[in-house]
Amino acid sequence: MWPDVAGPGLATTFSVALNGVHGEVVEVQATIRSGLPCTTLAGLPDVAVTEARHRCRAAVVNSGLKWPEQVLVVGLFPASLPKTGTMYDLGIALATLAAAGTLPAGDIASTVMLGELALDGRVRSLPGILPATLAAQQQGVSRVMVPEANAAEAQIVPDMEVVAVRSLRHAVAVLCGEEIPDEVETFTLLEARQAWTSLRCVDDLDLVDVLGQVEARHCVEVAAAGGHHLLLEGPPGAGKTMLAERLPGLLPDLLLEESLEVSGIHSVAGLLSRHAPLIVRPPFLDPHHTASSPAIVGGGGKVLRPGALSLAHRGVLFMDEAPEFQARILEAVRQPLESRQVTISRSERSAVFPAAFQLVLAANPCPCGYDWSTSDRCECTPAAKRRYRDRISGPVRDRIDIHRRVNPARRQELHDDLLVAETTATVAARVREARARQAHRYRGTRWRRNAEVPGSALR
Repeated sequence: MWPDVAGPGLATTFSVALNGVHGEVVEVQATIRSGLPCTTLAGLPDVAVTEARHRCRAAVVNSGLKWPEQVLVVGLFPASLPKTGTMYDLGIALATLAAAGTLPAGDIASTVMLGELALDGRVRSLPGILPATLAAQQQGVSRVMVPEANAAEAQIVPDMEVVAVRSLRHAVAVLCGEEIPDEVETFTLLEARQAWTSLRCVDDLDLVDVLGQVEARHCVEVAAAGGHHLLLEGPPGAGKTMLAERLPGLLPDLLLEESLEVSGIHSVAGLLSRHAPLIVRPPFLDPHHTASSPAIVGGGGKVLRPGALSLAHRGVLFMDEAPEFQARILEAVRQPLESRQVTISRSERSAVFPAAFQLVLAANPCPCGYDWSTSDRCECTPAAKRRYRDRISGPVRDRIDIHRRVNPARRQELHDDLLVAETTATVAARVREARARQAHRYRGTRWRRNAEVPGSALR
């Protein structure tokens, strides 16, 4: 697919520039000419890309290879596309070695190179390898070279030859057809974790545990079947959090297309496990009410990262104690509920992240929480109750499909429910049947679930 652009002192390879979860293949050209030794990077590189000249030189020298002591110019094309991050290191180093005659230039001209180089020549793991590999495949590339630690997520992409390398010496040996050097596995730091991500498993929780809440359990089932947003209001101890945490267990597995989409978002955030890189279950996120706006919406400086709204894509976003969240965070949730995406804009660039999540809000009826309880413990004034409820604005409430008041269960209700309460497996089977009927009903349209159908189509 790619032209063989090479000549004396010139070599070409490819990398990928990521913007959000979308990528564009970048052509990496290296040319060498006579003159005093210097290295120049062109093509709108940021500070991290500009520093690649130092990392690549040290990696080449410390790998026992020769860095050209001449004028070296490295161009990243399209030149008008801003380049950020350290994903270009491996491509720059290999293009330089090919231009110097150390490597056959033709072997790298059809391969996308992704990886950060350490000073000792190790190829370090990076976030965003999965969406970068998907972007390369969509633009006609069939071979990609990635860090060994990221190989599992790159291999998810169908019809893609993945070459996993531990070091620069390993990459050179593969390209030259030489014996692979005997090196220890590259040490990687522990994977980044955030307490409110889907890494906290909720699929093993059972709906049968929530006794005395027959109607509330039915609301959760309806919400799971149709993909509806849900608001649960009631005093502490009524079972709001238990109901919300058992909603993901009712949802069916993600389709392959959805799994790749969700896994790509988590890859960009650096949260994808190397041992299970393909996310097959709908994610569940429950951020604390003290979380910052960038943590919920997304943000960053040069590199824009997804927040909870995008990490919950195709899954459930549970906001417990919803009135305690900052007002601007609750209002920021409002727009993605309709557009199903989040746009993060900065002075130099902007990025769009998918955000088709199912929102579940849980709230107390008043500041003390006991307004609707069977006791007389509530001492809040009517004005305080109204102000507390108004923290969830009318426009946000209007976008919630199901509003359910959850009262504490009485002893007789608990006893009677022991005979009729259903397990998560039983309810999940009905949800799958309902999803299948919806898929048949909306075949040929862009909709999949009842919640996605606009009002104009129902009139």
